[in-house]
Amino acid sequence: MTETAVAIQNSKTGLWVGRTLSTLAVLVFVFTLAFGFLKPDVAAQGFAHYNFQEGAGMRIMIVEIVCVVLYVIPSTSILGAILLAAYLGGATATHFRVGEPFYLPVGVGVLLWLGLYLREPRLRALVPLRRDPL
Repeated sequence: MTETAVAIQNSKTGLWVGRTLSTLAVLVFVFTLAFGFLKPDVAAQGFAHYNFQEGAGMRIMIVEIVCVVLYVIPSTSILGAILLAAYLGGATATHFRVGEPFYLPVGVGVLLWLGLYLREPRLRALVPLRRDPL
């Protein structure tokens, strides 16, 4: 293991930064889900704006809930991150297709993975940061 990986692995600061970043990412999903459930008419208009079928919003929100729950549970967090990355890829493509800024889903994806990387030793072992000798 490299010095950088050991430093990240042993750093309480890195763990707390990772938890904070993960919490921020989850809060974005909680906000969008709350908006979808509390203002269903406005959410339905948004889905219509993106050319989704009527009723697709509820199915999409169920998928989002499942993915977020998997991400929050420590034993399934890596699977949750993979599924959320796919979900955010769809959101990015949807925004791009209608000509809207697509930076928010990309930014949430970066927060999601960076937070997980800093708080999850299994992921750091799988994808170590290392510098190849010159």
